[in-house]
Amino acid sequence: MSWQDFASLDALEACKNLGSVCENGLSAQEARRRLLAQGKNRVSSAHLSAGQIFWRQLKSPFIYLLLFASLLSFVLQNFAEGFMIILFIFINTALGFFQEYRSEKTAQMLSRLITWRSKVIRGGKEQSVLTEELVAGDIILLETGDKVGADARLIYTQNFSVDESALTGESVAVFKESERCHVGDGGLEAALNMVFAGTAVVGGKATAIITATGLKTEFGQIAGLVAKTKRVSSFEVGINKFSNFILKLTLVTLAFVILLNFIIKGSSLNWLELIIFAIALAIGVIPEALPLVMTFSFSKGAAKLAKKKVVVKRLSAVEDLGNIEILCSDKTGTLTENRLQVAERFASESGKEEEVLLFSLLASAAAADSGDPFDESIRLAAGKSGRQWRENYQVLFDSPFDPRYLRNNVLAEKDGKVIFLVRGALEVIAPMCSQGEIEAAQAWAKEQGRRGRRVLAIASKPIDNLDFDDFCARFREEEQSLSLRGLISFVDPVKASTISAVGKAKELGVGIKVITGDSLDVAAAVGFEVGLCQSPEEAISAADFNKLDEVGKEEALRRYHIFARVAPEQKHDIIKRLQAQYSVGYLGDGINDAPALKAAGVSLAVDNASDIAREAADIILLENDLNIIIEGIREGRAIFANSIKYIKATLASNFGNFYAVAIASLLIDYLPMLPLQILLLNLVSDFPMIAIAGDNVDDEELLTPRRYEVRDIIIAALALGVISTIFDFVFFALFSRISPQVLQTNWFIASTLTELLFIFSIRSRLSIFKARRPSAILAYLTVPAALLAIIIPYTRFGQDFFAFTPPAPQHLLWILGIALLYLVSTEIFKLLYYRQKNLRLGPSSRLSADI
Repeated sequence: MSWQDFASLDALEACKNLGSVCENGLSAQEARRRLLAQGKNRVSSAHLSAGQIFWRQLKSPFIYLLLFASLLSFVLQNFAEGFMIILFIFINTALGFFQEYRSEKTAQMLSRLITWRSKVIRGGKEQSVLTEELVAGDIILLETGDKVGADARLIYTQNFSVDESALTGESVAVFKESERCHVGDGGLEAALNMVFAGTAVVGGKATAIITATGLKTEFGQIAGLVAKTKRVSSFEVGINKFSNFILKLTLVTLAFVILLNFIIKGSSLNWLELIIFAIALAIGVIPEALPLVMTFSFSKGAAKLAKKKVVVKRLSAVEDLGNIEILCSDKTGTLTENRLQVAERFASESGKEEEVLLFSLLASAAAADSGDPFDESIRLAAGKSGRQWRENYQVLFDSPFDPRYLRNNVLAEKDGKVIFLVRGALEVIAPMCSQGEIEAAQAWAKEQGRRGRRVLAIASKPIDNLDFDDFCARFREEEQSLSLRGLISFVDPVKASTISAVGKAKELGVGIKVITGDSLDVAAAVGFEVGLCQSPEEAISAADFNKLDEVGKEEALRRYHIFARVAPEQKHDIIKRLQAQYSVGYLGDGINDAPALKAAGVSLAVDNASDIAREAADIILLENDLNIIIEGIREGRAIFANSIKYIKATLASNFGNFYAVAIASLLIDYLPMLPLQILLLNLVSDFPMIAIAGDNVDDEELLTPRRYEVRDIIIAALALGVISTIFDFVFFALFSRISPQVLQTNWFIASTLTELLFIFSIRSRLSIFKARRPSAILAYLTVPAALLAIIIPYTRFGQDFFAFTPPAPQHLLWILGIALLYLVSTEIFKLLYYRQKNLRLGPSSRLSADI
């Protein structure tokens, strides 16, 4: 049976259906039998083992490509290059594993069980058992402060209220009762006689019979949806496309070069030498330092965020955060504080607002220790002076809040004068009042409701000639001819950091959408307050959204920024729809947010999130400051910008050199560069490029979200590679007629220097003189690499092992001059290219496409 079925039964029928007795519960023997049959009351943990984290570092087509390149290096007996690639893979894997394993351990330390133990009645005796040993049919006892360990039908309640915000998004505690109710099409918020696993008791006492445990609970079904949801991050998608493209392009080009060599040279072709040369060219094209550059970037970003008490569980999530186009968020506990506070007061008589608060404080006496959020906020607003005022009264009688009557009552005495107070919903209190500004109060309450605030009314009358016993027997009859003292409105306040964070997100081109289980009025009011909509009417409920056809839903996703009364599976559906068109991030804290967190491209949970939300999240904010997300977005965009720098630099340089050397091999009867020399060139030029991971980024690179647009990246890189090829042929024309060794040596030096200079051009869209200064480490690694390329041909090791010859001073001057001319040419082409692209895209899209 579903919880809806149990809600429609009375308590005795529910017990009968579950084979239990309301007074005595199950016998110990029957409880053990059911535990064996039903299984333990727990949801399997989603924590990753060390082995899973380790293998996750290796699950990338690019890693497979590098392993293949290292194997080819060993086949060529170039052990230095082979071991260097293996070292890159090892450092990349170790860094990624260390960071993610440490974050996973931190997340596990944060995790808590739903509750350690629960009180049950078994065999007519009250006892405490492990929550995981609860079974359907158990009678459980609940009181203030308890966490509900399983779904249950209430049998008896006493002023009982439950915080269901983690499950439904409703920010106000729900008063529960044991009477049967017909839910109809309502959701969990309509189940007034049910309690659900993962929620918390905030007031009163109750007895209930468990209807579902483990995966059969609402909590368990949400966890099941989380487990079935597979996430593929935008980083993984982009890198996979990029890896596949490089592999295909390299193989096709090599096959073409080998075929042309066969056609042109025919029987004189040295097949073994050509194949070794082709393999060396292929290795030279592969940007083997890319995973290391990415991991260094991710680790640096994660380290910066860790200083601000942010746990990054998945390293690549730092970059994914920078790429998000839409940030979706739950409302309760993420954008708001998830606690009520007094907002405004209305007095029926002018100058009596303080009195409204004080008499509301007096009316809360019945729930002094209940933890009721309304009473707590009134006590806080009244302060010390209010509590001192309250001590002058003696409470003679109180009737706790009753959800059937929507009010509570207090009878109090001071200095021999007795006052009767009634506090509750205005629509209930107003008909009881014969005095007071009723119409003005109703207008005020309507305005407060439009702003998403809850309203309580307080009314009173004096009691003369009190007969206490008679009064207690018929106090409901006294609820007439009251004087309306006034109203108090309550609000779940927006976090101090929310408004500024939303504003900064808009400046960064990130759209914000609120997806909450709370009511439409409250959600719309919060959206209006933080600046997401122009009026509270610009919101849509999940029920209205579900009535739309597919075209209508797509339009609603574009039009609306506030989605209310959204169930967990509906949040999941909305996120998946958005994820199909945009890069989406999701910020949540509750059980009901977990499926959406798992479906989003990058997921964030706040410090007080539920266990399952923290497990599903990529990033956990340990401090209550949403501006940290903005810093994370900036950091992610800087990482993305540096990643694109490396990709463009390596592709343009490597492919430019690749095509030049490959074509040159067709024009001469010797190899224009030996395989070992190609591999050394690749090794020397890669070390400075690793420093790109920490390079400075121009401010305009951080203004809008980006994606891995492989086509645009390749077009730009290949266009710049053509310039590199042209200048390679200049070197070829200068030195090819002198001798093979002179060409090979000078081409090696020239290729190394042009690649190193190219880094400083491609690192910014701006002129090299207007761009931000490069990082110190980039300069420190570039100079030694350039000196090594010039010096090694003069050494015995370079001449014996790499077959270099000492270059003539005149040749070095030619190389340096042409290399500087190459830098000027790339700068001119780069500036013209971006200017033309900006004109084509228009100013509003200037930074929307990636190159």
